[in-house]
Amino acid sequence: MAIPSHLIVIGTSAGGMPALTELVAQLPGTLTAALLVVQHLSPDSTGAPLVARLSAYTGLHCHLATSGAPLEAGHLYLAPPDRHLLVKDNHLLVTKGPRENSYRPAADAMFRSAAVAYGANVIGVVLTGMLHDGTAGLEFVKRCGGLAVVQDPADAEFASMPESALRAVAIDYIAPLAQMGPLLMRLVDPARAVPPEQISIPADLQLEAAIAERVVGTVEQVGQLGHQVPMTCPDCGGNLWEVNHGKVLRYRCHTGHAFTAEALAESNQQELEETLWVALRMMEERKNLLMSMSNHDNSTWSRQQEERLVDLKRHVNRMREFLLNGSEGAPPTDAQTDLK
Repeated sequence: MAIPSHLIVIGTSAGGMPALTELVAQLPGTLTAALLVVQHLSPDSTGAPLVARLSAYTGLHCHLATSGAPLEAGHLYLAPPDRHLLVKDNHLLVTKGPRENSYRPAADAMFRSAAVAYGANVIGVVLTGMLHDGTAGLEFVKRCGGLAVVQDPADAEFASMPESALRAVAIDYIAPLAQMGPLLMRLVDPARAVPPEQISIPADLQLEAAIAERVVGTVEQVGQLGHQVPMTCPDCGGNLWEVNHGKVLRYRCHTGHAFTAEALAESNQQELEETLWVALRMMEERKNLLMSMSNHDNSTWSRQQEERLVDLKRHVNRMREFLLNGSEGAPPTDAQTDLK
């Protein structure tokens, strides 16, 4: 068994299957590094078809990661659906820990674990995908002395993940897929690569990696990472702490859920929209009740109740218009409001 000289950790989402196929086709089975891959998959999928597809295009030995398997050079390990892929003592650790950025598996969790375990001998790669997973992970890699690589957004089928990383992290290499294989081979080739400067692993990342390995942390542990803020975790409803370390603004709860600020804002937006739809339903039910009361016995129907019904109709239509048009659509004026 050949112990890998480096870990190449890859995160991708939308458009990731063809991108991974093109990338691994450029890498030989004699690669001195091991590859760990997070591809966002449906929780009820198996991951096996993707492993089979990758195996058909590369000399690398491709596996669906299993907990306890040793890391070997020339091997690729794909995170199973609905499981985090971590690194522990030169072995794989597969867990169903708390989601990060609402993902499981999460690139951020894998990148952090690899960076803590292998330090400067880690190369983080973010490929095509939507939203922000992998951005904080690349900063973790950089803080531990490793290198950050992203697919050129102009080359990516979905540019959101590479662009998010470029905005937040000092990226070392930007490359299209066609050039990424040779780049990675050069970076891990001991005869051609510049030996990385080994630095001390930051204590906060060691603590976060340990929390992920144990699935759940304590309030005291999270308190060592940041300060509590008046916000709640969208995944469990617990308190959130703003992490004090690194340049990427992040939040954690004591049960282990973690978010970049962008991912938290996205989750909050979805929760807000769901809440508004519930409010709209309740308002429409009240409107219908008042209308039924008016039609049932008009003799007891007061002018005040009629005004209340008119106002409620107006609010219902304004909220419906806002929800259907999104934030780009301004609420209608009184003259535009349909009171039927």
